[in-house]
Amino acid sequence: MSRDPVPPAAEEPTAKTATPFEPQAGGFEPKLEDLGPVAAMGLMFLMTQLLAVLVAGPFERAGIRAFEDPSDPVNPVIYVGLILAFTVVILIIAKLKLDWLIQLIILGAIGATLVYVFWPLLAYVIVVPLVHFGVAPATAAWIDLGVSVGLAAVLTALLYKWPEWYIVDSVGILVAAGATAIFGVSFTFFPALILLVLLAIYDAIAVYRTRHMLALADTVVGLRLPIMLVVPKHRDYSFLAEKDSVSEQASTGKPRDAMFMGLGDLVIPSVLVVVAYHNLGNPEAAIGALVGTFAGFLLLMSFVLRGRPHAGLPSLNGGSILGFFLGYWLSGASFGALGIPGIG
Repeated sequence: MSRDPVPPAAEEPTAKTATPFEPQAGGFEPKLEDLGPVAAMGLMFLMTQLLAVLVAGPFERAGIRAFEDPSDPVNPVIYVGLILAFTVVILIIAKLKLDWLIQLIILGAIGATLVYVFWPLLAYVIVVPLVHFGVAPATAAWIDLGVSVGLAAVLTALLYKWPEWYIVDSVGILVAAGATAIFGVSFTFFPALILLVLLAIYDAIAVYRTRHMLALADTVVGLRLPIMLVVPKHRDYSFLAEKDSVSEQASTGKPRDAMFMGLGDLVIPSVLVVVAYHNLGNPEAAIGALVGTFAGFLLLMSFVLRGRPHAGLPSLNGGSILGFFLGYWLSGASFGALGIPGIG
């Protein structure tokens, strides 16, 4: 199943860095005008999580999942391995200047994910009514699939022809919610926990050590690829006119005209919300994971707005995990039901 193929980091320009949490020379202090974009991004985060919870049930009933055995702890390791391999491939293609191939891969993945999002949801407004009026179930299902493919094709074409920020954001929320729901029904708690921990570590290494995330961000922004959220700081901002290099801004500390957050930063910490609500049937743990994610989001934004180096997933995943455990404890449920080895 498709998910944002590059675990991204929410980034704001920084000057030369020493440590992940050290104030930067040439950095800038948050301004009142920055609060609006932060609130807008937080709202999109909330919309993604709530929509994912709503569609998880239809996805599971339709048999849409990433792995056959949701309880297998090897699954997240396989997935992280696929992410690493995909990252290497994208970096090589970018080095070869084959921009059209990168666009084809990313837009193809986005289109396929949109089909998986629309297909089970449209069944309620297409298949059910058609069957009620005497259309054969198989025929109704094919009609549903055709409409889903058509809608996905239209949105993908729109992203290719006119990837303005409001189109990128609208499709991004749909894709992120769909990917979150798919992973939420594909993992039980322990494999999901492994996934969050591994990707938080990877994100930190990619941003603070190898810094190849900056090269990936340059490619994504340069090609206007729809695997991020873009929140303008000014009304006249146009993503189509965005020319500044992420690497350049990171070294100069020049403020941006928009805030960016990769879809992976929305999807991965939100997986625990779906797992808690849908798989465990524990709304307290789901609310705890949701609140914890937002606590991590606010911490991340405090780094973003001050121009500090930052990876999104360490704070977001950490908040989600801590919030989950707190909510689960408050619910009074047995920790032995979580499937963690050694806890019975």
